Formats: sequence, structure tokens, C-alpha cells
Amino acid sequence: LTSLPGAAITQVKINGVKHKFSTLEGMSEDVVELILNLKQVRLKYEGEKPVKLELDKNGPGQVKAGDIETPANVQIVNKDHLLANLADKKSRLKMEMVVEKGFGYWPAEGKKSEKLGLIFLDASFSPIKRVNYQVEATRVGQRTDFDKLIIEINTDGTIKPKEALKYAAKILIGFFNQIVQPKKLETKKEEKEKQPDNEATKLTLEELDLPTRIVNALRKSGYGIVSDLMTANLIDLAKVKNLGEKSIKIIQEALAKRGISWQPEEK
Repeated sequence: LTSLPGAAITQVKINGVKHKFSTLEGMSEDVVELILNLKQVRLKYEGEKPVKLELDKNGPGQVKAGDIETPANVQIVNKDHLLANLADKKSRLKMEMVVEKGFGYWPAEGKKSEKLGLIFLDASFSPIKRVNYQVEATRVGQRTDFDKLIIEINTDGTIKPKEALKYAAKILIGFFNQIVQPKKLETKKEEKEKQPDNEATKLTLEELDLPTRIVNALRKSGYGIVSDLMTANLIDLAKVKNLGEKSIKIIQEALAKRGISWQPEEK
């Protein structure tokens, strides 16, 4: 049950706030209290990539989780959850939040950003609040040597307890299947060797829209198509005249647009 995925707010940027120990004019709570309240917002998110949420509320009155604007694939479960109190008409709370999907607990400690005012939150993704179980002796017909397992599951509302148990059972089955029918895990080297199967690796260097000087430098060293680059390491590339780190970065960006991740090894 601890392996169930969930969604949580991981970042917030509040207008007029430079750091989490600030206060916002017209808001009863300080920023630390607001962050604690944001951590308790429970969400259902159907996507995989980080998604942005927005809130823009004027006072006076309460600001609740339901005031947060969400895209179609994000649903706030506890809409009545209080975030803050705004004192008067002049007070305003405007902020942007990032929601991510994950497992377990992600601490904010150690995360840094160059953006002024961006605050990272400790994120608890697990939809499970509490689990309890007990085993009782039970009788079936005339036999009294059976046991009955009783499991009590409390969730945060983003998933029903019965569905959580089914999901956890599927995860457990997957672990056991790995013992019965183990699947070989591909190493990074094997994954890299498979990359040339991609249709994009058959493209010529000109088709990548690279600068002419880079194309000419590579062609003079025997590189004609993308698949030629996939087998090159940093030592090979260092031998290419007029091809420096900046040029390699340009090539990487061009390949990324074609869906190819290329990181030449040292040897």
C-alpha cells in the first residue's frame, strides 16, 4: 500500500513574496502557515508530467482549495480546505503552483532554484492515511482452524479503499512474477545500442538543420548520418577539427527535437 502513486503540490510562487518566512499584506496567515495548508490539499491527477495550477483571489473572505484553477485532468478532492483569510478589499492572494505525481515522501530540503520567490514544498504523495489489520480465528462449517484477515484502510479521498487494495495487490503480483518469470533489465549501454533502430537516426546531418560549419566539420571526419554520431565518444569528437563543447551542445539540442537523447561517453 505504501507503493501507491499520488499527486501533490511541490512548488509555489506567491506574488509579492520573496521567501517562505515573509508575510503578505492583508492575509491573516503568514507564508509558513499558507504553505502548511497547501501541503494538505489533496488532488487526483491523471497525467504524468508536472502541471501548473493558478489561484487569484481578492478579499475580504476565505481562500479555499476550491478557488484554485485546475486543468481538466486535475481534480481537487477537499475543496473546502481552508488556505488563508483575506482581511479587506485591498488584500489579494495570487500564486502559481506545480503539481507532480510521485510515490512516498519528497522532502524540500536540498532543493534550490535560481528563480526569486520560488518555494519548494515537502510533498506526501501517498493517498493512504492509515492502515490497520488483525487476524481472528474463524469457523467454517465444523472446522475451527481457519483464520480471518481484517484490513482497515483509510485514504485521503483521492482513491477508494477497495481500489487501493486492488492496486496494491497488482503491485505485489508484479513483484512475485519477477521471481517466477524474471525479466532482464536493460543496461544503459544496451539502451544506447538500441537507439540506432530509431528512424530519426537515419537522417543526414543536413536534415537536422545544424549550422553549416558543424556539418562540414563532421563530414570531413567521416560522420554523414545521425547513427554515425551515436557510436562516437568524447575522444572521437575531440579529433574533429573546429568542433568544441558549444557545437556538441547544439547537436544535442537538434537531436533532442527528434526524440533522441545523446550523451557521448568519455571513452
